[in-house]
Amino acid sequence: MRALPAVTGRDEFDALVVRTDYLDDQAWQDVVAALTEPWGDRQYEADVHFIDDPAWAGATVDGVLSAVRVDDSLTVVFLADRTTMQAKSHPLLAVTTLTREECVDEEDYEQLTEFGRDFRVIPARLHEVHANLSIGNLGFEEFTAWAHDDLERIFRSF
Repeated sequence: MRALPAVTGRDEFDALVVRTDYLDDQAWQDVVAALTEPWGDRQYEADVHFIDDPAWAGATVDGVLSAVRVDDSLTVVFLADRTTMQAKSHPLLAVTTLTREECVDEEDYEQLTEFGRDFRVIPARLHEVHANLSIGNLGFEEFTAWAHDDLERIFRSF
């Protein structure tokens, strides 16, 4: 596994979006535009830290997780991968940073990752996912369960 650059300059409240696909710049611009729109009922400011560095091209989920592990405030990382760029709705891959070592035991880890350690989320809902996970209002397993109920395994709304 190749070493990826360190993530620097991210405010602890910013959602982290890592671009891993560099084949379609227009699709990336569309993703960025969607993610920087105010969100929610009160039109909150979109706080996003983008990693747009070709050194991350083709990075795997495990590679990204390894590179961001030093950030203790990060509960989820969002990847703009090939699927994100190709799909019309640009669903990003949301990946939990939870490790087995952070859980009480194997049963706890299995319960928290019952539907997997990732799911897709449309850009318009990314901030809701990030905010709810950041404050502990909802758990990652709840979002994976909701996404699991979608035919395309995408979280679209509550």
